[in-house]
Amino acid sequence: MTEALDTVFAALADPTRRAILSMLLEDDMAVTDVAEPFDISLAAISKHLGILTKAGLISQEKRGRVKWCKLEPDALRSASVWMQGFGQFEPVNLEAFERFLERELDDGA
Repeated sequence: MTEALDTVFAALADPTRRAILSMLLEDDMAVTDVAEPFDISLAAISKHLGILTKAGLISQEKRGRVKWCKLEPDALRSASVWMQGFGQFEPVNLEAFERFLERELDDGA
């Protein structure tokens, strides 16, 4: 499980791959359509798509002569469950923490 989680987070670490996932939220897309908004080669997009496929975040299938990409939303489930484990902690109120530090530092001086 740790290896699969590492692969998902590594795939999500790149902004181009995150943008591709956002685009695929709308609908399945042909590889050439995925590549269109990016200022990089089709070969570079194919590498990004390969990483996303390996992580299970998308699937690719050939329909006729066109290769299509489809988002696989269930692939994020394990990452989501792992991250939710950190939701049990209260968020830090930075302003209150700063006031606390100021009081502590003033008392100690």
